[in-house]
Amino acid sequence: MKTYALLSIFIVLSFFPSRLLAQSNEGKIQNLDTIYANDTKNVALFFPNPIRQGITGSDNFIFTFNREKEQHLGLLQAKPGKDSNLLVINSNGAIFSYIVKYRPQLTKVNYFISKTSSIGNETGFTDKKLVKGSVSKPTDPKCKYYARFSSYLLNNKRHHTLRRQRKNGIVLSLENIVFNEEELYFVLQVKNKSTLDFDLNFLSISVETRQKGKKKSAQRLIKTPIYKYYMPSKIEEGATKRFVYVLPKFSISNDRRVILELNEKNGERNVKLKLSHRYINNPN
Repeated sequence: MKTYALLSIFIVLSFFPSRLLAQSNEGKIQNLDTIYANDTKNVALFFPNPIRQGITGSDNFIFTFNREKEQHLGLLQAKPGKDSNLLVINSNGAIFSYIVKYRPQLTKVNYFISKTSSIGNETGFTDKKLVKGSVSKPTDPKCKYYARFSSYLLNNKRHHTLRRQRKNGIVLSLENIVFNEEELYFVLQVKNKSTLDFDLNFLSISVETRQKGKKKSAQRLIKTPIYKYYMPSKIEEGATKRFVYVLPKFSISNDRRVILELNEKNGERNVKLKLSHRYINNPN
């Protein structure tokens, strides 16, 4: 930790960020559609693209979908309780949001969701073969700091592997998690041991909470990186790519875990790496 602290001071002193100009846009209020559910029927939601993430805001609502094989169908059930919301993200990054309410008697149990119902899209990956830096706010003066510290971590020859997972010749490895300033730096590696190039669709980091009871389900909350360093869009046959994800610092309880999901574009060689709370709460 002392080494990282000293390096942080050096980086801060090596440049003086110019004055940041803040720009605010007047927010627009969106009227969300309402979906009703109860505990005796399954309410079926058919989305235009396969479901990647589905999250409800309250435990009295359960949204389930196939996590092993991507499908367009999701099922919603509810117990009596306060109104909540449902957030669904499709495989193409399209985001859908609804108000969900409990109702003892249902008049509609099937919803066919159109593409125009999307409220937005996740930040997509560029088509360039290699991306040095990608940040949600390009004018952020800390951008240069993230890049320098990420470069230091990638050039550190003492790297090792904390966890790895492989599928069909694609190996996703977590080399390190480093806490510095107010951020967590995930040092990642993807190795392609197959005979085909791997086109990367996305790599997401999310926190999963397992619900207890007879109707078990898992709720996931996506952690959006504030910076990506040397993020690849393709890993050629036999190649290895290392890169860094920078996220705001966070911790999780022992009943939660972090999921790293590597998704192939137009393919099925998807890899999921699961991390227990001890990796997140005890970074280097």
